[in-house]
Amino acid sequence: MSPTTAASRRAVLARVLPFALYIVFLVISAPLAELAGVDVRWMYAVQIASVIAALLYFQRDYVELREAPPSGPLAGAAGWVAALVSGAVVWAIWIWLDFSPFAFAPGKGYQPLDEAGALILPVVVVRIFGAAVVVPVMEELFWRSFIQRWLDSPNFLAVAARSVTLRSMLFCSIAFGFEHGQWAAGIVAGLAYGQLYRASGRLWLPIVSHALTNLLLGLWVVHTAQWQFW
Repeated sequence: MSPTTAASRRAVLARVLPFALYIVFLVISAPLAELAGVDVRWMYAVQIASVIAALLYFQRDYVELREAPPSGPLAGAAGWVAALVSGAVVWAIWIWLDFSPFAFAPGKGYQPLDEAGALILPVVVVRIFGAAVVVPVMEELFWRSFIQRWLDSPNFLAVAARSVTLRSMLFCSIAFGFEHGQWAAGIVAGLAYGQLYRASGRLWLPIVSHALTNLLLGLWVVHTAQWQFW
């Protein structure tokens, strides 16, 4: 294997493995918790810890997180304002567009309650931390930095974020949307985050936007007990 091929495979693995671990835990958490005799809700902490471990292992490979901000309309403060506004708008759409046919039938969701119906605060903190801090980094590395560019070229690292085609952004956003129960809102979110990356060339903008969406959603879920959104 040539050094170039090895580097290319590592670049793909660095962006796919954290996401894959997250998805695998969605499938195996319940049987693992039953086997270990623990509350299944605490498996989310293990899930997030595994993702953090993978991100830390590959941290030197994430060149897109260290790139100097380019010039343009979203350079400087304007970019951060756009990211925050987009994150808040996506949150509003997410909690509004939750009816059929724009969302799949909801389940019970993640309910951080004890037998008396009171909140289990450590569970809430872990859940919001994972959703608002870890998941945005992991998903934006996978969906926007990898998939959105890979759809234009398998040599995705050579594709400048600002040169990504509208076709690739659309296909990536559709796939991102159907990863979620609120699929239509998910597509809107994918387009918003994708355009932030495409317009600015800065992956931190969609990460921050995604983080704000998830933070607002988590706080709203806890406040309203609309657990199906979790």
